[in-house]
Amino acid sequence: MSSLPPSPDSTSANARVGVIAGILTFGTWGLLPLYLKQLAHLPPPEVLANRVVWSVVTMVVLISLLRGWGSVRAALANRRALLTLFVTSALISVNWLTYIFAVSSGHVLQASMGYFINPLISVVFGFVFLRETMTRRQWVAVACAAIGVSFLVIRLGEVPVIALTLAMTFATYGLLRKTIPVDGMSGMTIESLIIGPVAAGYMLWLASDGVGHFAQGDTLLDTLLVIGGPVTALPLMLFGVAVRRVRLSTIGLMQYIAPSGQFLLATQLYDEPFTATHAWAFSCIWLGLAIYSAPRALLRRIGFGRA
Repeated sequence: MSSLPPSPDSTSANARVGVIAGILTFGTWGLLPLYLKQLAHLPPPEVLANRVVWSVVTMVVLISLLRGWGSVRAALANRRALLTLFVTSALISVNWLTYIFAVSSGHVLQASMGYFINPLISVVFGFVFLRETMTRRQWVAVACAAIGVSFLVIRLGEVPVIALTLAMTFATYGLLRKTIPVDGMSGMTIESLIIGPVAAGYMLWLASDGVGHFAQGDTLLDTLLVIGGPVTALPLMLFGVAVRRVRLSTIGLMQYIAPSGQFLLATQLYDEPFTATHAWAFSCIWLGLAIYSAPRALLRRIGFGRA
């Protein structure tokens, strides 16, 4: 692990760039259900394939305009980085597919839970794999989230598979991306190129069977599918920028933006059921997040000592 970049925010300029990139990333993801709901009548794998293919197009155009192919070639020459990007491309594909399914099947609320849990998993991953210290308040915060999920499992009698899949895949994705010396744009480009041929092949197979929806005379649908490229690629590229410039725990803090937007959309716009059981579970998770993000002086005052 000695080759890892320094975990703390090393310079104020880098930190500012990272924070801005993170806010733009998570703000976009918080509103993403508005876009995906327009495609809810399509099978999730087809939506994913289109997102991947048009992400490839988007990244190739961007990297060409910004003359970034040198960085891409350098990343490709790094065996460890390339192998890691194969893994991260698989992780982000599973994450995208799960999220598309969640939105199309009316489980935006559970998706928001996954992304509320995700920051706390990132904190644990930072402790376990990057040797970032965890204070008592962070341990308590993680325990509160675990209690919330456990309460949901016990009361509803089912594991929130969507929430846990989203949380674990994206936390692992962020961890792995942080451990390789590849910038956000180059990393996203390579990931897109890795999974692009599979996605393109799937789209061609759908077209040959006459069940594909792209280029079938519906201009609005075609436009929505093509827009999926920049909607997918740009925030993820910005996430790669953010995760390389700030602490993993700082990324975790900014991630609250996305699930907050998703939660509001689920409960206020899409009228998904929000029962007393959900309220208790979310309350435990929110308590954990509040403990994690509260000012240190306040936490010392209420007995957390070295917060």
